[in-house]
Amino acid sequence: MKQNKTQHCVDKKEMIILFDLDGTLIDSTDAITDTFLHAFSKHKFDFKGSVEDIKKQIGYPLDIMFEKLGVSKSKVWDFVDSYKTRYKDISVAQTTLLENAFEAVNLASSFAKLGIVTTKTRIYSTPILDNFDITKHFEVIIGREDVENPKPHQEPILKALQSLNYDSSKQQAFMIGDTKLDLISAQNASISSIGVLCGYSKEDELLKYTNIVKKDSLEAIKYLSNL
Repeated sequence: MKQNKTQHCVDKKEMIILFDLDGTLIDSTDAITDTFLHAFSKHKFDFKGSVEDIKKQIGYPLDIMFEKLGVSKSKVWDFVDSYKTRYKDISVAQTTLLENAFEAVNLASSFAKLGIVTTKTRIYSTPILDNFDITKHFEVIIGREDVENPKPHQEPILKALQSLNYDSSKQQAFMIGDTKLDLISAQNASISSIGVLCGYSKEDELLKYTNIVKKDSLEAIKYLSNL
């Protein structure tokens, strides 16, 4: 019996868990929306929308966000540059760790290899993770600058899996995220996904792309720990 239990533990450790960042582990909503408004003001852009309209675009790359919010394609990178200059100064101070996220990462690290797959730029993501003392748990962080094609394309997930030496015959891989971009990316990469309700999407939206939706990242990790 002892041998079977030991084997069971080994099997459970053959797991890779990839986390999205914004809305999954962290809340940087204020930093993001404030910085968008700053960029609009700096470029004297007459933004007709609201803060809620900005929130609805979170998860997409910055250039696509600005374009969806009305900035012309020819000027979008000027806005992105202004955004980045401002965001790097306020991101750590205006970002909080979501409830139960610290516990989720600690629990996950006890039985799986962990990675971050985010559309946020990695050079800004890392200081935020450092601030919450959880960077040490992640073996790879894939940010916007690491790929040509961001989520929902499969490239970010596949790059993370490659870095973690993923072998589908020996391991299970899961993507945990709060938007359809995370879940579609997982589908495209042929791995499983779990949607979480602590971010920017509602349950009915997430259920279009995954059959597993949990309250937050800790509930998702508890589910995986019992597989």
